Amino acid sequence: MTSNAAQTLRDLLARGSIIQAPGAPDSLAARLVEQAGFPALYMTGFGATAARLGRPDIGLLTQTEMTTHARDMVRAVSIPVIADADTGYGGPANIARTMEEYTQAGVAAVHFEDQVSPKRCGQLAGVRVIPADEAVRRLKCALASRPAGGPLVIGRTDALGADGIDEAIRRARLYQDAGIDLVFVDGIKKIADVESVARHVPGPKIISIVDGNETVALTASMLGEMGFSVAFYAVTALFAAARAMQEALGILKADGRPQALADKIMTYAEFSTLVELTRYQELDHQFG
Repeated sequence: MTSNAAQTLRDLLARGSIIQAPGAPDSLAARLVEQAGFPALYMTGFGATAARLGRPDIGLLTQTEMTTHARDMVRAVSIPVIADADTGYGGPANIARTMEEYTQAGVAAVHFEDQVSPKRCGQLAGVRVIPADEAVRRLKCALASRPAGGPLVIGRTDALGADGIDEAIRRARLYQDAGIDLVFVDGIKKIADVESVARHVPGPKIISIVDGNETVALTASMLGEMGFSVAFYAVTALFAAARAMQEALGILKADGRPQALADKIMTYAEFSTLVELTRYQELDHQFG
């Protein structure tokens, strides 16, 4: 995506229709998200950690690893990339550098969460959050540090799992008052909590629909009618890909030949199209 990614995302938000942004664990998945016709994608820390380390989302990746991952993903697609910036990777100076790095990477938006560092996936038990006033200061630091044309700032609260829905809503509104562009209550597993956030948090907001809980029954149109601006599907592609690879490898091991997978995998030509092989062959033909 080009340097005007933030403005592209702002324009999408201004249309008023909910933006579906599936999570992409890597650049190949990002291409598939774009190919499927989605207007934006989510660079999830959960997926990045799984793709790069094969490990759980418990704060293992550094700022440099995350921003490098984001930069590669931005280069692979032409749609806006919304990126996970975890807790900002340190104090105010680190938050400022995070904003600079993500701006240079070309992402459209970044979210900062209010967890105690080292953080963990918002769906896990044991999440702890920093005091709300400290979280507000950190978000204001991100806003003050944003370079011209830099990404939208999303304030994420993980207070739902730690302190309940009322505290999550209170924090979401505090973060909005700090001037952020969108607010994100993470860790929602129940439709009732989706409805509570929709009723009590005004303005642009994000919902994350995570496979395995009851919120998967909510369609994008339902979420849009509730007032959500963006819907993340953080792990859907990752879980689908992991299952597909697991099943394919199981069949290969049992049968002993790739022929048994012929109807389950892409052809070489299809994959070459996905990664734009022809484009590079034409360059080589013209200039090589």
